[in-house]
Amino acid sequence: MSKSQPVPLFARDAADEIELSVLIPVCNEEESIAPLFERICDALKDFGKPWELIIVDDGSTDGTLVNVRKEFGREGLDLRIIEFQRNFGKAAGLQAGIDTARGRLLVTLDGDLQNDPYDIPKMIAVIEERELDLLCGWRKSRQDGLVLRLIPSWIANRLIRKITGVTIHDYGCGLKLYRTKVLKQIRILGGMHRFIPAWIAGVVPTSRIGEMAVNHHARQFGESKYGIWRTFRVFLDLLSVLFFMRFRQRPGHFFGSIGLVFGGISALMFLYLFWAKFILGESIGTRPMLTIAVMLFLGSVQMITTGILAEMLARTERDTTNYVIRKSYGRDG
Repeated sequence: MSKSQPVPLFARDAADEIELSVLIPVCNEEESIAPLFERICDALKDFGKPWELIIVDDGSTDGTLVNVRKEFGREGLDLRIIEFQRNFGKAAGLQAGIDTARGRLLVTLDGDLQNDPYDIPKMIAVIEERELDLLCGWRKSRQDGLVLRLIPSWIANRLIRKITGVTIHDYGCGLKLYRTKVLKQIRILGGMHRFIPAWIAGVVPTSRIGEMAVNHHARQFGESKYGIWRTFRVFLDLLSVLFFMRFRQRPGHFFGSIGLVFGGISALMFLYLFWAKFILGESIGTRPMLTIAVMLFLGSVQMITTGILAEMLARTERDTTNYVIRKSYGRDG
């Protein structure tokens, strides 16, 4: 690259390849930042290979971003900060970090100190030994409230396993380790970060997805951003997951099948009404069946038309960016 050309923000010498990217989306976690950095740096002090830390500030309104910037002074820390223009949610924070990541492996964890960074080296050893593309953390001894967190999570995890077919015990654990090149093949939109193992199963065999028991700590600062309301959102998101897993490539099959069922029932009703009118000589003008048959016919046409439009959209699908970055900067600029 010539000196006259601008150097990209996240460019680096190809010979100095990064082995691991540590990605943490944060929002209003000002008190957790300093101990979080201490634990991560201590956990990876003997890693022996280049690694980077990516912090995505998801529109924090407290001193989180200020405290993260203070960490630029840590010796040997390759820190990258992505500052969102406003709060876009955890899924957007993860996607922005994934788009930025340069490591061969990528590990995600939450910024509330409940995940244990000391599990990261163990997970790296396991993912290499078992030749996995995704290794999920399993909080077997979870330190959360029984009614508001544990019971809803247990129900949601069982339901997700049943629908997706990916037998992971703890979909909600923020501590997950990926092969970055595989992770970059999917996009995380909306609240779909809960279903990343299901999306990964769409590009690799489920045999390359595993889990490992990890430590879990009680929240030390602030309040949880999740409540029992999240369980109801999971149910709605599961419908989207089911659709995308089975019909993303051919959405016309989904809508068209419904349209054909409606059309078939409508045709049978019209045949019966035709027989009643012209063979038996009965009056059909006031029969509810006539109204239902007409509505089913219109529904059939609408569903088939929707399927055709969905097919057209699927063939012109483009990557969608679900976040706006105010600033992106690192140790080198």
